[in-house]
Amino acid sequence: MTTPDSNVVERVAREDMVMFINACFACTGQKEFYGDARGQGVSIDFLHEYILGNYRRLYARSLAAGINHFNKGHVITNLLATGERTPEADREEEGALIFAALRALPTQRAYRILEGLRARKINNRRSRAIARRYLAERGDLAFEALKYRNKLRAVTTHAHVALPGELGTFLFRGWQQQRFETPLFEIFRQAHYAKKAVFELPYTIAEGFAAKHKIPRDEFLAGIEARMTMEEKLRLQKTAKREATTLDVDLGRAGLTRLAIYLLGIAVSEREKSRDVVEAAFQQASRRTLRRSPQRLGRVAAILDRSFSSSGSSEKRRRPLAVAWAASQLLRSASKEYRAFWTPRLDDELGVTAHGQSDLATPLLEALEWGADLILIVSDGYENDPPRGAAEVARIFRKRLDPDRKTSIVHLNPVFDAEHYAPRTISSAIPTVGLRDAEDLLTMLGFARFADGSAPLSELEDYLADRVNQMLRAPVEAGRNHDDEPTEGVC
Repeated sequence: MTTPDSNVVERVAREDMVMFINACFACTGQKEFYGDARGQGVSIDFLHEYILGNYRRLYARSLAAGINHFNKGHVITNLLATGERTPEADREEEGALIFAALRALPTQRAYRILEGLRARKINNRRSRAIARRYLAERGDLAFEALKYRNKLRAVTTHAHVALPGELGTFLFRGWQQQRFETPLFEIFRQAHYAKKAVFELPYTIAEGFAAKHKIPRDEFLAGIEARMTMEEKLRLQKTAKREATTLDVDLGRAGLTRLAIYLLGIAVSEREKSRDVVEAAFQQASRRTLRRSPQRLGRVAAILDRSFSSSGSSEKRRRPLAVAWAASQLLRSASKEYRAFWTPRLDDELGVTAHGQSDLATPLLEALEWGADLILIVSDGYENDPPRGAAEVARIFRKRLDPDRKTSIVHLNPVFDAEHYAPRTISSAIPTVGLRDAEDLLTMLGFARFADGSAPLSELEDYLADRVNQMLRAPVEAGRNHDDEPTEGVC
């Protein structure tokens, strides 16, 4: 039998968890257009401490909810730091979730988390066991010993991990021995003396040796290109052009959001010259995303905010705009019928730039008139032309024209509002879900029903339990392909 008090407790718990997971979709602790990095960090740290202290099981299960890498790192670290508080009944699941989440992270972020355990003096039995298991399942520890040498050394020392073969010698005794049997270690040793060996190393390692041997930049880039990952090529493409060097970049291999970020960094005229290549790359990236999250949508309209605030910040340059553009490309592939309504108005997506003010009301009216079954608004939630125009349109539409909610409207926000501990909302009539990458859009739609407050806590718990089962059953490669690693220090 439920009582009024129990109903209040359940409602508060549901609201707390929805707010936390929503924040973990969008927040990266970095500066935003309307907020500084310190405010972001203080806000998200408080949320983690609050949810960990009050809803530990759900806090751990948030690792399976699709939250971004930055917040996964926080959850993993906090759970390992407070292992003595884990109820006996939850120990096995919590440990499995921590390891599965750690293993699925990009390599450099996983090492950063394990290295951070030493800084926080977290060295309990579970943390050591997870570090040992993580290293034992790596696909190429020799490569990682070279690329993440300091981090791997810190992790093995802190977790008391015994390393096989020449790994220990290389990490702790230096490279100055007569010869290594491990080919990569031997190439690294030779690179200290021989210019030719530099071009057989990974790019990030070879770059330092190129400076030591005073190799001209154009010669170095041309010689090391075969060793560069796709992310490294995208990051260096502008540099290469300034130095009259051309890198062979296969845009078709880039992820949706990363591709959009790269394209927004080049002139519109250059995009137009390569229209066929750009469109084909977006199609390939969209198809890859849909293979991972197969979902077909019906008649969909997207309202895409490209106002000046979508230019982001110095730390997240053009990311909100890139998420909107990439989301539009994904929805075009996933929908039976699709229309994009940009604000300010835009006829050709290839020429998208951040400009002007946010008028969300006009495109919302146009999308409703078109008769969309699902309307998705990708915006930071700052509406100023006129203020709260879309909120009033949504209120009247829900009250007078669609009280049964036959038309779904969801706000996807790529920006975290530190003052409100959540992505900024447009209207109480429109549920808001945080969105870090366009690739996560279809997953976020499954969470949107909890954001509008209609689903009970039990349904949210069932949703998280189902996500946990999917995560723990899914096969995960022990060691991500290094081409998949983001070059930014954020996730």
